[in-house]
Amino acid sequence: MRIAMLAPISWRTPPRHYGPWELVASLLTEGLVKRGIDVTLFATGDSITGARLVSICQKGYSEDPSMDAKVFECLHISEVFERADEFDLIHNHFDYLPLSYSRLVKTALLTTIHGFSSERIIPVYRKYNDSTHYVSISNANRRAELDYIATVYHGLPMEQFSLSRSPGDYLLFYGRIHPEKGTAEAIEVAQRTGRRLIIAGIVQDETYFRERVEPHLGRNGIEYIGAVGEERRSELLGGAYATLHLISFDEPFGLSVVESMACGTPVIAINRGSMPELIVQGKTGFLVANVEEAINSVEVCGQLHRAAIHKHVERNFSQDTMVDNYLRVYEQIVGGNAGK
Repeated sequence: MRIAMLAPISWRTPPRHYGPWELVASLLTEGLVKRGIDVTLFATGDSITGARLVSICQKGYSEDPSMDAKVFECLHISEVFERADEFDLIHNHFDYLPLSYSRLVKTALLTTIHGFSSERIIPVYRKYNDSTHYVSISNANRRAELDYIATVYHGLPMEQFSLSRSPGDYLLFYGRIHPEKGTAEAIEVAQRTGRRLIIAGIVQDETYFRERVEPHLGRNGIEYIGAVGEERRSELLGGAYATLHLISFDEPFGLSVVESMACGTPVIAINRGSMPELIVQGKTGFLVANVEEAINSVEVCGQLHRAAIHKHVERNFSQDTMVDNYLRVYEQIVGGNAGK
Protein backbone atom coordinates (compact mmCIF):
# COMPACT_ATOMS: atom_id res chain seq x y z
CA MET A 1 0.00 0.00 0.00
CA ARG A 2 1.40 3.39 -1.04
CA ILE A 3 0.23 6.33 1.08
CA ALA A 4 0.67 10.04 0.39
CA MET A 5 0.45 11.88 3.73
CA LEU A 6 -0.50 15.52 3.17
CA ALA A 7 0.50 17.55 6.23
CA PRO A 8 -0.11 21.27 6.75
CA ILE A 9 2.79 23.66 6.15
CA SER A 10 2.08 26.24 8.84
CA TRP A 11 4.74 24.57 10.99
CA ARG A 12 7.38 21.89 10.65
CA THR A 13 6.27 18.24 10.87
CA PRO A 14 6.60 17.42 13.73
CA PRO A 15 6.28 20.91 15.19
CA ARG A 16 8.92 22.34 17.48
CA HIS A 17 6.32 23.61 19.94
CA TYR A 18 2.79 24.29 18.62
CA GLY A 19 1.17 22.64 15.61
CA PRO A 20 -1.40 19.94 16.53
CA TRP A 21 -2.30 18.95 12.96
CA GLU A 22 1.36 18.65 12.01
CA LEU A 23 1.96 16.61 15.16
CA VAL A 24 -0.78 14.11 14.38
CA ALA A 25 0.39 13.78 10.75
CA SER A 26 3.90 13.09 12.05
CA LEU A 27 2.87 10.52 14.66
CA LEU A 28 0.76 8.65 12.13
CA THR A 29 3.46 8.78 9.44
CA GLU A 30 6.20 7.48 11.72
CA GLY A 31 3.92 4.78 13.13
CA LEU A 32 3.09 3.58 9.62
CA VAL A 33 6.74 3.56 8.58
CA LYS A 34 7.55 1.33 11.58
CA ARG A 35 4.91 -1.09 10.30
CA GLY A 36 6.64 -1.23 6.90
CA ILE A 37 4.04 0.87 5.05
CA ASP A 38 5.30 2.87 2.05
CA VAL A 39 4.59 6.49 3.04
CA THR A 40 5.53 9.72 1.28
CA LEU A 41 5.15 12.75 3.54
CA PHE A 42 4.31 16.06 1.88
CA ALA A 43 5.44 18.69 4.41
CA THR A 44 7.99 21.46 4.92
CA GLY A 45 11.59 20.79 3.89
CA ASP A 46 12.86 20.98 7.47
CA SER A 47 10.48 18.22 8.59
CA ILE A 48 11.91 15.17 10.35
CA THR A 49 10.62 11.81 9.15
CA GLY A 50 11.50 8.23 8.37
CA ALA A 51 9.22 8.41 5.33
CA ARG A 52 10.08 9.76 1.90
CA LEU A 53 9.82 13.57 2.18
CA VAL A 54 8.51 15.89 -0.54
CA SER A 55 8.48 19.64 0.03
CA ILE A 56 7.90 22.85 -1.92
CA CYS A 57 9.09 25.13 0.90
CA GLN A 58 11.87 24.79 3.43
CA LYS A 59 10.02 26.30 6.40
CA GLY A 60 6.42 26.77 7.53
CA TYR A 61 4.75 30.07 6.77
CA SER A 62 4.03 30.67 10.47
CA GLU A 63 7.80 30.63 11.03
CA ASP A 64 8.71 32.75 7.99
CA PRO A 65 6.72 36.00 7.64
CA SER A 66 8.10 36.59 4.13
CA MET A 67 5.99 33.70 2.78
CA ASP A 68 2.53 34.20 1.29
CA ALA A 69 0.52 31.43 2.96
CA LYS A 70 -2.05 31.02 0.17
CA VAL A 71 0.58 30.82 -2.56
CA PHE A 72 2.52 28.11 -0.79
CA GLU A 73 -0.63 26.23 0.18
CA CYS A 74 -1.62 26.08 -3.50
CA LEU A 75 1.84 24.88 -4.54
CA HIS A 76 1.91 22.33 -1.73
CA ILE A 77 -1.51 20.81 -2.45
CA SER A 78 -0.98 20.73 -6.21
CA GLU A 79 2.28 18.83 -5.73
CA VAL A 80 0.59 15.80 -4.20
CA PHE A 81 -2.30 15.74 -6.69
CA GLU A 82 -0.01 16.05 -9.71
CA ARG A 83 1.71 12.90 -8.42
CA ALA A 84 -1.51 11.16 -7.40
CA ASP A 85 -1.01 8.15 -9.69
CA GLU A 86 2.05 7.17 -7.61
CA PHE A 87 -0.19 6.37 -4.64
CA ASP A 88 -3.05 4.09 -3.63
CA LEU A 89 -4.40 6.66 -1.19
CA ILE A 90 -3.93 10.33 -0.35
CA HIS A 91 -4.46 11.05 3.36
CA ASN A 92 -5.32 14.72 3.77
CA HIS A 93 -4.62 16.58 7.03
CA PHE A 94 -4.90 19.94 5.30
CA ASP A 95 -8.56 20.84 5.87
CA TYR A 96 -10.99 21.51 3.02
CA LEU A 97 -8.84 22.90 0.16
CA PRO A 98 -7.53 19.55 -1.15
CA LEU A 99 -11.10 18.34 -1.59
CA SER A 100 -11.49 20.60 -4.62
CA TYR A 101 -8.74 18.61 -6.40
CA SER A 102 -10.18 15.20 -5.57
CA ARG A 103 -12.36 14.64 -8.66
CA LEU A 104 -9.45 15.46 -10.96
CA VAL A 105 -7.58 12.27 -10.01
CA LYS A 106 -8.42 8.57 -9.71
CA THR A 107 -6.57 8.07 -6.41
CA ALA A 108 -8.84 7.81 -3.38
CA LEU A 109 -8.80 10.71 -0.91
CA LEU A 110 -9.24 10.34 2.84
CA THR A 111 -9.60 13.51 4.92
CA THR A 112 -9.13 13.63 8.66
CA ILE A 113 -11.34 16.52 9.73
CA HIS A 114 -9.40 18.12 12.57
CA GLY A 115 -12.16 20.64 13.21
CA PHE A 116 -14.43 23.08 11.41
CA SER A 117 -12.97 26.58 11.52
CA SER A 118 -16.33 28.12 10.60
CA GLU A 119 -19.72 27.36 9.11
CA ARG A 120 -18.55 28.91 5.84
CA ILE A 121 -16.38 25.93 4.93
CA ILE A 122 -19.13 23.32 5.32
CA PRO A 123 -20.37 23.60 1.67
CA VAL A 124 -17.00 22.25 0.48
CA TYR A 125 -17.25 19.19 2.71
CA ARG A 126 -20.86 18.73 1.64
CA LYS A 127 -19.98 18.89 -2.08
CA TYR A 128 -17.40 16.10 -1.84
CA ASN A 129 -19.23 14.00 0.73
CA ASP A 130 -20.26 11.37 -1.85
CA SER A 131 -16.91 11.04 -3.61
CA THR A 132 -14.29 11.15 -0.81
CA HIS A 133 -13.92 9.70 2.68
CA TYR A 134 -14.01 11.49 6.04
CA VAL A 135 -12.61 10.52 9.44
CA SER A 136 -13.72 12.40 12.56
CA ILE A 137 -11.33 12.83 15.48
CA SER A 138 -14.18 12.56 18.00
CA ASN A 139 -17.85 11.70 17.86
CA ALA A 140 -18.61 15.18 19.18
CA ASN A 141 -17.01 16.76 16.13
CA ARG A 142 -19.31 15.12 13.57
CA ARG A 143 -21.76 16.96 11.34
CA ALA A 144 -25.13 15.29 10.73
CA GLU A 145 -25.09 16.11 6.99
CA LEU A 146 -21.73 14.40 6.40
CA ASP A 147 -20.87 10.71 6.17
CA TYR A 148 -17.88 9.30 8.07
CA ILE A 149 -15.98 6.09 7.53
CA ALA A 150 -14.76 6.08 11.15
CA THR A 151 -13.87 8.05 14.24
CA VAL A 152 -10.15 7.72 14.98
CA TYR A 153 -8.83 9.32 18.15
CA HIS A 154 -5.37 10.87 18.17
CA GLY A 155 -2.67 8.73 19.73
CA LEU A 156 0.50 9.52 21.67
CA PRO A 157 3.91 7.83 21.69
CA MET A 158 3.63 6.59 25.25
CA GLU A 159 7.39 6.22 25.66
CA GLN A 160 7.63 10.03 25.65
CA PHE A 161 5.27 10.45 28.62
CA SER A 162 6.48 9.25 32.01
CA LEU A 163 4.05 8.46 34.79
CA SER A 164 4.65 10.78 37.73
CA ARG A 165 3.42 9.27 40.99
CA SER A 166 4.56 12.21 43.13
CA PRO A 167 3.19 15.44 41.64
CA GLY A 168 4.02 18.97 42.72
CA ASP A 169 1.57 21.46 44.18
CA TYR A 170 1.02 23.66 41.12
CA LEU A 171 -1.90 23.84 38.75
CA LEU A 172 -1.11 23.93 35.05
CA PHE A 173 -2.55 25.69 32.02
CA TYR A 174 -1.07 24.00 28.94
CA GLY A 175 -2.10 25.21 25.49
CA ARG A 176 -2.45 28.22 23.25
CA ILE A 177 -3.29 31.45 25.06
CA HIS A 178 -6.62 32.47 23.59
CA PRO A 179 -10.00 33.38 25.14
CA GLU A 180 -11.61 30.10 24.03
CA LYS A 181 -8.96 28.09 25.87
CA GLY A 182 -9.73 29.63 29.26
CA THR A 183 -6.40 31.02 30.45
CA ALA A 184 -8.06 33.80 32.47
CA GLU A 185 -10.42 31.28 34.07
CA ALA A 186 -7.45 29.10 35.04
CA ILE A 187 -5.90 32.13 36.74
CA GLU A 188 -9.10 32.72 38.70
CA VAL A 189 -9.23 29.09 39.85
CA ALA A 190 -5.60 29.24 40.99
CA GLN A 191 -6.11 32.50 42.86
CA ARG A 192 -9.25 31.36 44.62
CA THR A 193 -7.76 28.00 45.64
CA GLY A 194 -4.48 29.55 46.76
CA ARG A 195 -2.39 27.40 44.44
CA ARG A 196 0.45 28.30 42.11
CA LEU A 197 -0.31 28.29 38.38
CA ILE A 198 2.15 27.65 35.59
CA ILE A 199 0.98 28.84 32.16
CA ALA A 200 2.68 27.19 29.18
CA GLY A 201 1.94 27.76 25.49
CA ILE A 202 2.13 30.16 22.60
CA VAL A 203 0.35 33.52 22.76
CA GLN A 204 -2.26 33.35 20.01
CA ASP A 205 -4.22 36.45 21.05
CA GLU A 206 -1.89 39.30 22.02
CA THR A 207 -4.65 41.60 23.26
CA TYR A 208 -6.13 38.89 25.48
CA PHE A 209 -2.69 38.09 26.88
CA ARG A 210 -1.92 41.74 27.59
CA GLU A 211 -5.28 42.51 29.21
CA ARG A 212 -6.33 39.27 30.93
CA VAL A 213 -3.13 37.35 31.63
CA GLU A 214 -0.09 39.63 31.88
CA PRO A 215 -1.39 41.78 34.79
CA HIS A 216 -1.43 38.68 37.01
CA LEU A 217 2.06 37.41 36.21
CA GLY A 218 4.54 37.45 39.07
CA ARG A 219 1.76 37.80 41.64
CA ASN A 220 0.25 35.05 43.82
CA GLY A 221 2.38 32.38 42.16
CA ILE A 222 1.12 32.98 38.59
CA GLU A 223 3.95 32.25 36.13
CA TYR A 224 4.17 32.21 32.34
CA ILE A 225 6.99 30.08 30.87
CA GLY A 226 6.21 30.26 27.14
CA ALA A 227 5.96 27.34 24.75
CA VAL A 228 7.38 24.04 25.97
CA GLY A 229 9.01 21.51 23.66
CA GLU A 230 9.26 17.75 23.89
CA GLU A 231 12.36 17.86 26.08
CA ARG A 232 10.50 19.57 29.00
CA ARG A 233 6.93 18.49 28.36
CA SER A 234 6.75 15.27 30.38
CA GLU A 235 8.40 16.82 33.44
CA LEU A 236 6.09 19.85 33.35
CA LEU A 237 2.90 17.81 32.87
CA GLY A 238 3.83 15.10 35.34
CA GLY A 239 4.82 17.59 38.01
CA ALA A 240 1.43 19.31 38.01
CA TYR A 241 -1.17 18.64 40.69
CA ALA A 242 -3.87 19.04 38.00
CA THR A 243 -4.29 20.57 34.56
CA LEU A 244 -7.01 23.17 34.00
CA HIS A 245 -8.78 23.06 30.63
CA LEU A 246 -11.61 25.55 31.04
CA ILE A 247 -12.59 25.95 27.39
CA SER A 248 -15.45 28.04 26.04
CA PHE A 249 -15.87 26.21 22.73
CA ASP A 250 -16.70 22.69 21.56
CA GLU A 251 -13.17 21.39 21.22
CA PRO A 252 -12.82 18.66 18.55
CA PHE A 253 -10.23 16.66 20.50
CA GLY A 254 -7.72 18.17 22.96
CA LEU A 255 -4.20 16.78 22.69
CA SER A 256 -3.07 18.65 25.81
CA VAL A 257 -5.75 16.85 27.84
CA VAL A 258 -4.52 13.43 26.74
CA GLU A 259 -0.87 14.42 27.16
CA SER A 260 -1.54 15.50 30.75
CA MET A 261 -3.32 12.27 31.58
CA ALA A 262 -0.51 10.26 29.94
CA CYS A 263 1.73 11.56 32.74
CA GLY A 264 -0.86 10.59 35.34
CA THR A 265 -2.04 14.16 35.87
CA PRO A 266 -5.82 14.60 36.22
CA VAL A 267 -7.59 17.20 34.12
CA ILE A 268 -10.39 19.55 35.16
CA ALA A 269 -12.23 20.51 31.98
CA ILE A 270 -15.39 22.29 30.98
CA ASN A 271 -17.83 19.65 29.80
CA ARG A 272 -17.99 20.63 26.12
CA GLY A 273 -17.11 19.08 22.78
CA SER A 274 -14.97 15.95 22.98
CA MET A 275 -14.15 16.24 26.68
CA PRO A 276 -16.56 13.45 27.81
CA GLU A 277 -14.87 11.13 25.27
CA LEU A 278 -11.43 11.80 26.74
CA ILE A 279 -12.02 12.18 30.48
CA VAL A 280 -13.64 9.56 32.70
CA GLN A 281 -15.55 11.54 35.29
CA GLY A 282 -14.15 11.09 38.78
CA LYS A 283 -11.44 8.70 37.60
CA THR A 284 -9.13 10.55 35.21
CA GLY A 285 -10.36 14.04 36.03
CA PHE A 286 -13.50 16.10 36.37
CA LEU A 287 -15.98 17.47 33.84
CA VAL A 288 -17.38 20.75 35.14
CA ALA A 289 -19.87 23.38 34.03
CA ASN A 290 -18.14 26.52 35.26
CA VAL A 291 -15.33 28.05 37.32
CA GLU A 292 -17.15 27.38 40.61
CA GLU A 293 -17.33 23.66 39.91
CA ALA A 294 -13.69 23.70 38.80
CA ILE A 295 -12.69 25.25 42.14
CA ASN A 296 -14.63 22.57 44.02
CA SER A 297 -12.88 19.86 41.99
CA VAL A 298 -9.33 20.99 42.69
CA GLU A 299 -8.88 19.46 46.14
CA VAL A 300 -10.43 16.09 45.26
CA CYS A 301 -8.00 15.67 42.34
CA GLY A 302 -5.49 14.47 44.91
CA GLN A 303 -7.68 11.42 45.56
CA LEU A 304 -7.42 10.12 41.98
CA HIS A 305 -5.04 7.28 41.14
CA ARG A 306 -2.39 8.60 38.78
CA ALA A 307 -1.34 5.15 37.56
CA ALA A 308 -4.93 4.45 36.50
CA ILE A 309 -5.06 7.80 34.65
CA HIS A 310 -1.89 6.88 32.74
CA LYS A 311 -3.31 3.43 31.97
CA HIS A 312 -6.49 4.96 30.53
CA VAL A 313 -4.43 6.85 27.95
CA GLU A 314 -2.24 3.84 27.21
CA ARG A 315 -5.34 1.75 26.52
CA ASN A 316 -7.32 4.29 24.45
CA PHE A 317 -5.04 7.00 23.07
CA SER A 318 -1.69 5.45 22.17
CA GLN A 319 0.12 5.93 18.86
CA ASP A 320 -0.15 2.19 18.18
CA THR A 321 -3.92 2.25 18.66
CA MET A 322 -4.24 5.21 16.29
CA VAL A 323 -2.12 3.47 13.64
CA ASP A 324 -4.14 0.26 13.96
CA ASN A 325 -7.38 2.16 13.48
CA TYR A 326 -6.13 4.08 10.44
CA LEU A 327 -4.78 0.90 8.84
CA ARG A 328 -8.28 -0.59 9.11
CA VAL A 329 -9.68 2.50 7.39
CA TYR A 330 -7.03 2.32 4.64
CA GLU A 331 -7.80 -1.34 3.97
CA GLN A 332 -11.48 -0.55 3.76
CA ILE A 333 -10.90 2.19 1.16
CA VAL A 334 -8.14 0.57 -0.93
CA GLY A 335 -9.85 -2.83 -0.74
CA GLY A 336 -13.01 -1.32 -2.20
CA ASN A 337 -15.23 -1.97 0.80
CA ALA A 338 -15.93 1.64 1.71
CA GLY A 339 -18.86 2.20 -0.63
CA LYS A 340 -17.47 5.10 -2.68
